Amino acid sequence: MPFIVVSGLSGSGKSTVLRALEDAGFFITDNLPPELWGSMHDLATARGLERVAVSTDARTRDFLAALEDSYVRLSRRREDLRVLFLEADAEVLLRRYNLTRREHPLGDTLMVDFARERELLSPLRSIADTVIDTTNLTARELADRVLHTFRLEHDFHLRLMSFGFKHAPPRDADLVVDVRTLPNPYYDPALRPRTGLDRDVADYVFRDPESEVFYEEVREFVRTSAERARKSGRHGYTVAVGCTGGQHRSVAVAARLTRDLGDLNALLTDHRDMKVDLQASGDLPQAGASAPEEAKKAGAAR
Repeated sequence: MPFIVVSGLSGSGKSTVLRALEDAGFFITDNLPPELWGSMHDLATARGLERVAVSTDARTRDFLAALEDSYVRLSRRREDLRVLFLEADAEVLLRRYNLTRREHPLGDTLMVDFARERELLSPLRSIADTVIDTTNLTARELADRVLHTFRLEHDFHLRLMSFGFKHAPPRDADLVVDVRTLPNPYYDPALRPRTGLDRDVADYVFRDPESEVFYEEVREFVRTSAERARKSGRHGYTVAVGCTGGQHRSVAVAARLTRDLGDLNALLTDHRDMKVDLQASGDLPQAGASAPEEAKKAGAAR
């Protein structure tokens, strides 16, 4: 994975690029003088950080004299050192500045500042591996261009988890799926103390054609939602699958979705309430208790 230096004209989209790289798992350092590139590289290597990007632009103008030497020394140690430079037409930069009402780092009239900045940063542009003109690009298009340039398009993960509604839905899920209409293994005394990870419990959950149809509809809805999230630029999407207790149906569905949606880099992150439900009072059959007594202890459906 390359060590990336991001530079460019003020207003050309550097913040957009840095956010896109950060979302892709990069450790970001903004406004870093060239003399510190090597130190940042060594520190990141010592911490095991594989994805690192730094930004150097007109704000570091007092340190740009060391640019060439810093670049040569780091490039000898990192063959995958990449420099990305962003630029745009002055008229477009002017419109962007008028929208944000920010002051240019060089502090003169804007059109004069843009010309001075181009000259100031010309050494950085000359060593750039990639130059992107953002004049006609939206923020989303620029982020996509950068991800494509550094081959980061596939860094998307569909995160799946199970939970029980009686323990409250997770607050950080992008999508909550309710599977409480599926057959409930809780009512089978032999399956009650087991979980949706057991084959016979999963078979019970998906035992009839209607259950299969329901599951297929859930699977396709989850797929569509995740794919739309990926196309919008998201790098992750979390789906929480819930039943009553979080022990049987939600566990079986979340596990099956993980297998079926592998093309979306599906990860099963947690069966949040499975152990909680198993350990709850009355959930496990008591030694020596009769079937009628267990039925009385069953209480509400799970």
